[in-house]
Amino acid sequence: MAGLLNDTDLPERIGYITRVQSFSACHRLHSMALNDEENKKIFGKCNNPNGHGHNYKVEVTVRGKIDRKTGMVMNLTDLKQYIEEAIMIPLDHKNLDKDVPYFADVVSTTENLAVFIWDSLAKLLPPNVLYEIKVHETDKNIVVYRGE
Repeated sequence: MAGLLNDTDLPERIGYITRVQSFSACHRLHSMALNDEENKKIFGKCNNPNGHGHNYKVEVTVRGKIDRKTGMVMNLTDLKQYIEEAIMIPLDHKNLDKDVPYFADVVSTTENLAVFIWDSLAKLLPPNVLYEIKVHETDKNIVVYRGE
């Protein structure tokens, strides 16, 4: 039929996929660069020596060309496996400060948790696919990190 476009005539389309994953972990907000009084003043009840816990929700967003053959930016089964390796195995039901080596000398704020998740996923995903990490510490406290 005249006038039909073939696949090579169509513009490339960019899509975004977000997968949501929840995990539970505890931590204590405490900086070794500050004395105890400064830590208590800055972090308040989150500086409790026994720590406290959260049910975190993480949104992982990837970005890429929508493949013309598969119709996908990436296979969701693969993304699910990368999230398992980068988030669930190292973080779920863990004490972030004691069980995750990264936080031995990095304060376990949600901002730093987002950076940790980004760095962990970036090692597993194809280059330049990871777009955004959004970590919900609570319903009211949310951190967004885009690798900058």
